[in-house]
Amino acid sequence: MNLLPAYRPLSPSVLSLVSFGILLSLVSVSVSSAVLEEIIVTAQKRSQNAQDIGIAITAITGDQMEALGYTNAQQVTAIAPGVSTIQPNGEANYSIAIRGVANSDFTTNVESPVAVYLDEIYISQASGTGFALFDMERVEILRGPQGTLFGRNATGGLVHFVSRKPSQETDGYIKVSAGEYNQIKFEGAVGGAMTDSLSARLSVSTHHNDGYITNRLGKDLNNANDKSWRLQFLFTPSDEVEFLLSARGSEQDIRTGFFENVSSVGAPGELTPTTPNPVLNDYIDNDGDVFAGDYDDPGFNDLETSGLSGTLKWDMDNMTLTAITDFSSVERIYIEDSDASPISFFNFYLTTDVDQFSQEIRLDGETDRLKWVTGFYYLNLDIDDSNGGITDPFIGPATTPGAEAGINNPYSNEVNSYSLFGQVEFNINDTLSSTLGLRVIRDERSFSYAIEAVEFLDPDIRDFNSPANLQSLALLGSYAGARKDTDVSTRAQLNWTPNNNLLVYAGWNRGVKSGNFNAPIFPLSPPLDYNDQTFSYKPEKLDAYEVGFKWTFAEGLARLNGATYYYDYANYQAFSIVGIDTLTSNAKADSNGFELELQASPRESLDLLFGVAWNDIDVTLADGTHTTSVQSPKWNANALLRYQWRAFSGTLAIQGNLIYRSEHLFALTGTPAVTEDGYTLSNASLIYTTANENWTAMVFVNNLTDEEYLVQTFDLSTEDVFGITEQYYGRPQWWGASIKYAF
Repeated sequence: MNLLPAYRPLSPSVLSLVSFGILLSLVSVSVSSAVLEEIIVTAQKRSQNAQDIGIAITAITGDQMEALGYTNAQQVTAIAPGVSTIQPNGEANYSIAIRGVANSDFTTNVESPVAVYLDEIYISQASGTGFALFDMERVEILRGPQGTLFGRNATGGLVHFVSRKPSQETDGYIKVSAGEYNQIKFEGAVGGAMTDSLSARLSVSTHHNDGYITNRLGKDLNNANDKSWRLQFLFTPSDEVEFLLSARGSEQDIRTGFFENVSSVGAPGELTPTTPNPVLNDYIDNDGDVFAGDYDDPGFNDLETSGLSGTLKWDMDNMTLTAITDFSSVERIYIEDSDASPISFFNFYLTTDVDQFSQEIRLDGETDRLKWVTGFYYLNLDIDDSNGGITDPFIGPATTPGAEAGINNPYSNEVNSYSLFGQVEFNINDTLSSTLGLRVIRDERSFSYAIEAVEFLDPDIRDFNSPANLQSLALLGSYAGARKDTDVSTRAQLNWTPNNNLLVYAGWNRGVKSGNFNAPIFPLSPPLDYNDQTFSYKPEKLDAYEVGFKWTFAEGLARLNGATYYYDYANYQAFSIVGIDTLTSNAKADSNGFELELQASPRESLDLLFGVAWNDIDVTLADGTHTTSVQSPKWNANALLRYQWRAFSGTLAIQGNLIYRSEHLFALTGTPAVTEDGYTLSNASLIYTTANENWTAMVFVNNLTDEEYLVQTFDLSTEDVFGITEQYYGRPQWWGASIKYAF
């Protein structure tokens, strides 16, 4: 099995792995091993070799993901330089940052500037993107604006997850994994022909563990309790026509929240870990264990997603018609012990209830010198969400015995988005081609918001908006607004291919991200005006200039891809926290950077993968302050080394990888409380595969050195709030094993 180009990020110690790889490459081996395989992607809405496209792409096949042990959508983002994962609410919620383009706003009606797609379906809600990876065909990570062909909020790029489709051939697999913290995972799939023209495939996945955060007052947190399924039917009445019907669903019910309370008293933006917090009855957690705490009211994330889509493809004489229709929904109830203490002080919650409908119709075709695609896209989002908190200290004690006081902020956001798009690629001569693309987008939004003082008659009920549970005491403020924005995304590029092994490209892309509305948690302290200036923000526009190359050398045994870019923003959407409110406003920003990726098999038994990225982004806020984007280290690097040999009538493979991220921020303030100094992670695994490749067994250790590293913090150190910093750490050392049978 070829691992290339599947790899996970790596660090300064990469040099030792590289040196080891060079040494091994000098050793004669007697087994047939990995070679670079061609990966076909659909980054331009048609099937093409990833090396033939003038876009910075990292692609990984399902077989490669299996070999590397990737099991969720978060892990796969670690394979590309310049790509990071943001977890604003722990493992309950995540989004992706590419080249410093990121959004750390956990408000559920906010869409990420990095788009996520599943089988060509746009996933609008961040809470719906943390799905398990099972029975996948491939994943494509596209860096840089992709607005012309994909459109929706892809200023930073996009990640496209593609599942395995039904076929006439009967096949499937069963995989069972076990690991630390009583982890048990199961996944499996089966598919094949039902008739000569109808095939089907069923895929399922479950994951359970007890949680790795010790709660000294109750059940441990950050456990796993996830279920996912996918059922697909492929109907092919003729060689020219096929119709795919796909239904999907997932459930998650976990105990979660922020887990490390660090005192930040008397010095806003600073950590004072030895100073007792008077706001929390002098509570202090300085035992040195970042994976333990005292949580009087553990949080939970109760999430359910569902979707039904139909995809029609009709090959006509000189063009192909594709029509994709999708209905999907996300329902979520989330609450956390925000003070992370034994004191009942403040529990933040949010709810999500979103129905999504989308329709895409496109035509594509080609002649000897011209490739073209054009189409129409419509998206409707019906969002009914809320956020708020159970917070007696701010509102005052409840008047009903057994109840708790708090605030509730219900809001609705109705979105209708229409776009027309087209792109042409013209071969000027045998070595030079040009690409021109255009997309016109019309977004119409209506938004309403209210904040009210309430009593939660039974705070243990998992429905904060239930009329039987929620008693309104007073309307504290309200806002209603509407936006109608017309935006244009464009692309102009030249591609030069002097031979079959080299592609050089240079181009300009205009990316856009739609305007939207804020939904503050507690817009009372400091007082915020209920007007457009506070609640509404403009669309973001990004002009991206990029030069890159893709080079295959060493008789096809190695690839080196690179790109350098400059980004110039207008109305950059900057996320910040004012008091305990989350607010996005427009700012100025620009950035530049470069990336290099090496994928090589210097010997048949050896795979070497290496990537490095540098990014420098400057954000100028409204007050003239200069800062950098969240989750955007200047340097990140990644590498993987895999070596295999014959053993026990099959093959054994050993692999190791490192991940390095330099210093980065979790908020635009740039204070010590929101700064991670940088870290290196290492992982290792041993894989055995039988000669007929039916059986595969793996043992692995993730975070081999048990590195403690921050993946998110929230600074609540201001004197009129909590006097703490909430910290969320990445997973500790984790070992496990799996066995898989494929048929």
